[in-house]
Amino acid sequence: MTTGELPTTQEQANNLPESLRETLGGHYYTDHEIFRLEQEKIFEAGWFCAVLSADLAKPGQYETVQIGRESVLVTRGRNGAIKAFLNVCRHRGARLCTEEKGEVRRSFQCPYHAWTYSFDGALIAAPNLGAMDDVDRSQYGLHEVHVREWLGYVWLCLAEEPPSFEDTVIGDVTDRLGTPDAIVGYQVADLKLGRRIEYDVKANWKQIVENFMECYHCATIHPELTEVLPEFADGLAAQYFVGHGAEFGEDVQGFTVDGSAGLEKLPGVSEEQDRRYYAITVRPQVFINLVPDHVVFHRMFPLSAERTLVRCDWLYLPEVVDSGADIDRSVELFHRVNQQDFDACERCQLAMDSRAYADGGVLVPSEHHIGEFHDWVLQRIS
Repeated sequence: MTTGELPTTQEQANNLPESLRETLGGHYYTDHEIFRLEQEKIFEAGWFCAVLSADLAKPGQYETVQIGRESVLVTRGRNGAIKAFLNVCRHRGARLCTEEKGEVRRSFQCPYHAWTYSFDGALIAAPNLGAMDDVDRSQYGLHEVHVREWLGYVWLCLAEEPPSFEDTVIGDVTDRLGTPDAIVGYQVADLKLGRRIEYDVKANWKQIVENFMECYHCATIHPELTEVLPEFADGLAAQYFVGHGAEFGEDVQGFTVDGSAGLEKLPGVSEEQDRRYYAITVRPQVFINLVPDHVVFHRMFPLSAERTLVRCDWLYLPEVVDSGADIDRSVELFHRVNQQDFDACERCQLAMDSRAYADGGVLVPSEHHIGEFHDWVLQRIS
């Protein structure tokens, strides 16, 4: 290799000491063709956490969600069941619902030619349809999307044959906690939304996943978090160990921005789980954070190769929310962590097209599990 030349990926890998592992090259975070493949092979092929079920409390309430290249309409039917459809009119392909959320009284009607659909997606009316005796309206309903409700959220899959929910979504929780039963005591589906904050992050979705998975950065950018969870200052994330929850500091009373007392403990949290924090990554776009008195639930919505919307929900016991209890200190802790993390992700994103990062960087031992995430991505888009 001559002076001034950058090493190839293979040369870089061959020259790495055993303590280091190579990362993805920078173009994996900026290339629009790679992002298109991720949309097709990852987001449109697997289970995607879309909507908080409680946000669709009544029949006719709906949300539209971008999953990969598709807009999906999610609503609650008259029988109380959640239904989801591609947000495309079967007549000429117009977008059926253009608002992010809303409520209709009786049906969904395309604003272009007034084709009208029931909450179950069936075509129930269209101008002059009665005069077309050869048209079987049952063949022109909306294209349905697979639906599963779990942990109080609506999970969708666009694939014709969805992968096993138990092996993928619940499997990721099991791999992290050691057993699927470890999350049961937090009663996530029974909790109530206390606060929601949206973050428009100018970074690739993989940057955000990688950041959440490791704590090598915690001592550098998370002073409030390492005060509450002192072991994080050593650089090993909770996710590095199966079943491990980071323990609160000796003088810390609760998972709050100043370590002061939190709220009423969730009744199902075991003695072993008390005063501990558990972080779970559910691929490709969910982070679940478990603490004794609340749950913080992140959903990522990748919008482009270099932009990701993150919706973060703080969930509490219904009586805590209904009583108007002060949740500001518990919200503020993870809100600061989010801001610090997303600023770091955006700082990395700025360099992804640099020749200095063309072949990527390196992972230290406490980050090696990120390499497994890279392998997972590559297996799906290769």
